[in-house]
Amino acid sequence: MDINTATRPPGRPREFEIEEALDKAIVVFSERGYHAASISELKDAMGLAAGSLYKAFKDKKAIFLASFDRYKQVRNALLDQELAEGANGRDKVSRMLRFYAEASHGVSGRRGCLVVGTAIELAVYDAEAAERVERSMTRTEAMIDGLIREGQADGSIPPTIDPLTTAHVLLSVTQGLRVLGKTGPNRDRAFSVVDTAMKLLD
Repeated sequence: MDINTATRPPGRPREFEIEEALDKAIVVFSERGYHAASISELKDAMGLAAGSLYKAFKDKKAIFLASFDRYKQVRNALLDQELAEGANGRDKVSRMLRFYAEASHGVSGRRGCLVVGTAIELAVYDAEAAERVERSMTRTEAMIDGLIREGQADGSIPPTIDPLTTAHVLLSVTQGLRVLGKTGPNRDRAFSVVDTAMKLLD
């Protein structure tokens, strides 16, 4: 007998089932937004029976917050993996911007970013959503700031660059790319933004 099956309460989905279900909920929330996504639509997309859904999540907001956390977990891991391949600080900044550009065209671009969507739709009046958005933005800006400082230490970025101010500008570029992605720009246009933004580090 599988140990996870033996210890799992009856009717409760396994952890991997929840993760797979949340990945599908992320698509619904990203495309439709929080308010337009119905419980029925989420249930169908997630592939969970109503009983399993409500055993795992109290309500739609609980599904949304779990989806947001899952979205950030996956995206952060992918970005960290990309940055690990960087040759120096400047290359890592470029890889980070290109990571966002790659997500800002085609199907993923039109689907949109859950962080940006949450900032626009919920953060003004929902404290839990606002806290998650702020934490995400702060992490991204701090990461860019750190990469710029790394580049200054290894000589790939001039010492005259203001790391914090430049990080704030580049954060705006990353989020702006995701907003523009909703209008369906092609890959070349998205990456031309990266080429221009990198000139800030010259």
